[in-house]
Formats: sequence, C-alpha cells, structure tokens
Amino acid sequence: MRIPPFRIERYYDRHEFTARHMLSSSDAESRSVSELLALEPEAERRLGALRLGYTEARGAPPLRAQVSRVYDGLAPEDTLVCSSAEEGIFLVYHSLLEPGDHAVVETPCYQSALELARSTGAHVSTWSRHYEDGWVHDVDALERLLRPTTRVVYINSPHNPTGLIMPTEVLERVVELSREHGFTIFSDEVYRELEHDPSARLPAACELSPTAISLGSISKSYGLPGLRLGWLASHDHEALERAVDLKHYTSICSSGPSELLTELALKHRETLTERNLAIVRRNLPLLDAFLERRAGWFEWVRPNGGPIGFVRVKTGEDVDAFCARVLAGADVLLLPGSVYDQPGFVRVAYGRENMPAALAALERYLDADAAGP
Repeated sequence: MRIPPFRIERYYDRHEFTARHMLSSSDAESRSVSELLALEPEAERRLGALRLGYTEARGAPPLRAQVSRVYDGLAPEDTLVCSSAEEGIFLVYHSLLEPGDHAVVETPCYQSALELARSTGAHVSTWSRHYEDGWVHDVDALERLLRPTTRVVYINSPHNPTGLIMPTEVLERVVELSREHGFTIFSDEVYRELEHDPSARLPAACELSPTAISLGSISKSYGLPGLRLGWLASHDHEALERAVDLKHYTSICSSGPSELLTELALKHRETLTERNLAIVRRNLPLLDAFLERRAGWFEWVRPNGGPIGFVRVKTGEDVDAFCARVLAGADVLLLPGSVYDQPGFVRVAYGRENMPAALAALERYLDADAAGP
C-alpha cells in the first residue's frame, strides 16, 4: 500500500505551532482538562482512580452509550470508538473495499477521504463540486458515476473546506440511490452539531439508512482534538465487526483517559457546542465585513455550518505564494487551497476566540501590501 504525502498535515506540521496567528484552524475553540472536569463533580475523582490498562477494542461501554445518544434510534452496540476520525476513515475503506471494487468520493475533500479509498486498490471516482455553480451537489452526476461494483459513496456535511450543509433533498436522494444500487453511504459528519442555524441540521446518515456509516469526532464541533477520539455509528453490525477486526491491526484500543474525558464531554456536549456556536456567530460577521472591504481580493459562498470557509483569491496570485508571504509578513497562517486540489482558494477559520486578532493582523498586512489590487 502506497499513499501520497498528506499535504494538509505536512503544511500544518511545518507551520501550525510556530505561527503567531492561526486563521485556518479546522477545529472550534478548545478547553483545558480542568475546565472539562469542572462540568461534573465526580469527574476528577474518576480520572484520578482510572487504571491505565488496555481498554475494550470497541470502546468503553459508558462512552459507547454516550456516542449512541448523539443519534436518534441507535444503541451502544451500533457504535465503534476509534483512535481519531482518521482511523475511522481507514477502517471503513479497508474493511469494505478491495481491488476491483468501486468507490465515489465527494470532492473537494480532506485528502485522506480520497487517498485512503485509493489505497485499497479500488477504482475511485470523484463526485466533484464547483465554486462557479455555488458548490451545488449535482445528484445526476453522482448517479452517472455509479457502477455495478460501487461499494462505498463518501459524503461530507457540514463540508470541509466550504463550510456548507448538504441540502436535505440531496441527502434523501443519496439514501435512495444507496437503496437502489446497494452501496454503503460513508457520511463524514465531524462538523455536525455546529450548524449556524440548528434547525438546518440534517439527520445523520446512519439514522436514515440501515447500512450507512456515520463518522463522528470529538475534535471539531466540540473543540477537543487533543483527546484524539472519533467513532463510527451504524445499524450494520457486520460492517462494524469487519472494522473491529481491522482495528486489531491498527490501534487495538483507545486511550483510557481519553475515553473517560470524551464520555464526559459528550454528556455535556450541548454546553460545548453552545459556546462554540456563540464564537462562530460573533466571528462570522467580522469575516463578512472583511470580505466586503476586500472585494477586489476575495469572494466566497458564505458557509452555514462548522468553523471554516473557502475563500476564492481573485487576484490571480498563486495561493501557495500568497499564503507564504502572509505568513512571513503578518505571522498569520492561512491554508492554501492547493492541498484540496483547488489552487484558487484559501481556507479560513472563525471558530476560535482569538480569530479577531488574527484577522486584524491579516488586514494590517494587506493595508501595507503594495502588491495588492
């Protein structure tokens, strides 16, 4: 198995922990361990008494119970805890796909969603969305991509990198196609519960289809990436068991302290998402105003879910060069869209408390930039 270098992670490995201002973070505002423990009186005692032995491969039963409560109609046995959402992507593809199979991946996307599908030896088609038509989902195009050998269709909502929510009618049609053609919907929902208008929240795919697999994470909407946990949720127990069999070769089990703290976080997930949604709602108008002032430079389709958006750079400048000079001149880290095979864009983020300071530093730099329009 050969996988190309992970461009997003290479980029952040070089710059994330040295840049003064992060303006492209994929996660919402985080919390300290003490803040998390303060959510429940007995939590500190439980953490202190925890034995640091192996945990169950499927995840601790109390944690799986909390994961199941994220969804309507699911039980703990319908869940599998993973050591990060990234592991979940690997487990699903490599347990369901093999050479000769076919998969479809919605793009643009987080690189592993595409490359890990390819790494199985399966044929992979991209269901491409485009800025020029507002990033709409062309369901007819998806249907044309399907083959008798299609085993998995990957979708993502709220979407990375655009921050857009899939329309309800599109999701319903994908579910119908799954039923008609027999493929598994693999639905990346790591930004679920951070919809800007909660009434726009889609049902989880695993709630709509008995074979769909939903991917969740404690990292993004809840803002706790340091816990490094994700999960799979599905009524398809055979698919979950195949993923468990593969997990025995990857992480075997997850970190016990992370499982306990994730259980605690999910018990109080409304508290976490309410605060992060408030931050998003405060910061997004600042970006709106910035983009209006800089209309000669930038434009976007305004996001409606999660803490990120995808901005088109109108100047024609190479985005890698643009991001490099912004980093050098303003100490602000943007993410070039080239890591998504979208060279005309940059990803921006607005889910952290210090986003206004980062945006102000970027604007000061652009004000002084003689190369601008």
